[in-house]
Amino acid sequence: MSTTQNNLCIIPARGGSKRIPRKNIKDFLGKPIIAYSIEVALDSGLFSEVMVSTDDEEIAEVAKKYGAKVPFMRTEKTADDFATTMDVLVEVVDKYKKEGKYFKNVCCIYATSPLVSPEILKKSFDVYNEKKFDSLFSVIKYSFPIQRSLSVNDDKITFNYPENANKRSQDLNDSFHDAGQFYWMKENLICKGAVLVTKNTGAYEISELQGQDIDNELDWKLAELKYELLQSIK
Repeated sequence: MSTTQNNLCIIPARGGSKRIPRKNIKDFLGKPIIAYSIEVALDSGLFSEVMVSTDDEEIAEVAKKYGAKVPFMRTEKTADDFATTMDVLVEVVDKYKKEGKYFKNVCCIYATSPLVSPEILKKSFDVYNEKKFDSLFSVIKYSFPIQRSLSVNDDKITFNYPENANKRSQDLNDSFHDAGQFYWMKENLICKGAVLVTKNTGAYEISELQGQDIDNELDWKLAELKYELLQSIK
């Protein structure tokens, strides 16, 4: 069973999105998309603090409107195109420590994750706790075995793994990819040079309906359709 602990939720939301301008506060079915991540974190009851890490004043105002804290602004170093998620987590955790605030666990939820639910967060936290993982994140199963993936060059097909060309798909192991929604991690493992995936990183599987990477306008529409479908079958 999930129990509220001294957990920090960090929602990274820089202002300089390229492929979808103002992506983090773009309207998603009636409200800014970041609002969904904030509200899910608050509704889960898992966090003693929900904060948004941003370099953008407008995003900061939207975040506060929907209940998140913005205790400090992101530095230029973590707001450029080359900063990683871990860079952001390290900066936030270090700033809290300087203020005398320490947390047991940190959950990073991306600002464009409207399909995450409080139930998913709570169940994933249970798995993370019960199995004593260093970190955990959501994954989605590939719908077709990647062991039978193809390459196309000059319109000609070649198998990436020729040894599997004649194998039945059901005889091949399932493969998964990062759902790009959230990451749980112990705060004491967040430091310069740290990585999200360790030898003790767990997975929480979600369905294709529960996840959608949003990199372009078509992805955005698919995410809206999935959200509406999920709401209709609750």
